This record gives sequence, structure tokens and C-alpha cells, in this order.
Amino acid sequence: MHNLLGFLVGYQISKFLRFPKNVQKTISIEVGMQNSGLGLGLAMTYFSKLSLLPSAVFSLWHNISGLIMVHIWSKKNKFT
Repeated sequence: MHNLLGFLVGYQISKFLRFPKNVQKTISIEVGMQNSGLGLGLAMTYFSKLSLLPSAVFSLWHNISGLIMVHIWSKKNKFT
């Protein structure tokens, strides 16, 4: 669940820097989902086809967890 750590770190750092709430949420999602496409690209370029599997699984998980975060935050406050 390394992307959960990314969500939390992105949110906490942007909160510490006193960004507006909507920017905090955006940074959290961006940091939490950042490397899924990069992993697929590197695996396709430099490694065997079997190495695509972990990146593909985590890319799917990143998209699902990102949607969950957006859903939770959209229920809390419609204006941020």
C-alpha cells in the first residue's frame, strides 16, 4: 500500500505549507498515483513481458484507490 503513503505524505506536506483544501486534495491524489504509468513504461522498455504484471496490477490498484479517495472527499464537502 505504498500509494496510501503517497496520499498521506502529499496531503500532509501541502497542509503544512498551508495550501487551500482543494489544492491539498489535488496534490495528495497526484503524489499517490504518480508512478503507476512510469513502472509500466520502464517494464515494457527494459524487462521481459512477465515484469509487466506487477506494474499492471498496481496501476489498476492506483486507479481504484484514487477513485475511492475522490469519492470520499466529494461526500465530505462539495465546495473543496
